[in-house]
Amino acid sequence: MNVLVVAAHPGDEVFGPGATLARHVLRGDKVYTSLLGEGITSRREESDAATTAELIALKQNALEAASILGVDKTYFFDFGDNKFDAAPMLRIIKAIESLKGELKPEIVYTHHRGDLSMDHRITFDAALTAFRPMAGETVRRILSFSVPSSTEWYAPGGDAAFTPNVFVDVSATFEKKLLARKAYKSEVREYPHPRSPESLEAIAKVYGVAVGRTHVEPFMLVRELM
Repeated sequence: MNVLVVAAHPGDEVFGPGATLARHVLRGDKVYTSLLGEGITSRREESDAATTAELIALKQNALEAASILGVDKTYFFDFGDNKFDAAPMLRIIKAIESLKGELKPEIVYTHHRGDLSMDHRITFDAALTAFRPMAGETVRRILSFSVPSSTEWYAPGGDAAFTPNVFVDVSATFEKKLLARKAYKSEVREYPHPRSPESLEAIAKVYGVAVGRTHVEPFMLVRELM
């Protein structure tokens, strides 16, 4: 089975579905990650202040994380960080569609539509458009994931709330998620930040006890064709 992650920034593919991706690999599936944005320039006072070396280093971090999880290939598209709204939506959709012929994904993981990050919300809309259910479409299942320090910080309530209805037992692969997280040196945070290892484990355990497991990654089912 071919699995594709459509993520906005380097790191999202780890902090969201990282342990689930490792589980797919363990089961013999082919796993691919696509990172739409470069993920760093908005952290500088001037967007052009990030050096080429920093951008290259972040991509190397992404490749190291992918290797730890067992991802077959990672694709980079370099849309501006926190500037997805400045790009024509069609360009983002076409970037995602460019992978369809080569990868023929059957399962797609992408961001939740109710998220504090504008880039995450746009990624969700673009992915849903790229994989619209037309004749010949290979995707059978689309799931959205939560990214700590982004999804839970969105405005509460309403139909945009992250209310998972798919729970993946990642007890056997959760440690790989924590190892992959360490590859992103710029994302290392101390507790109680949501991206600290203690917080990531707490989140996995909270969702785990809800379904009788020790560690779980939660998702919302967007669409499934059976």
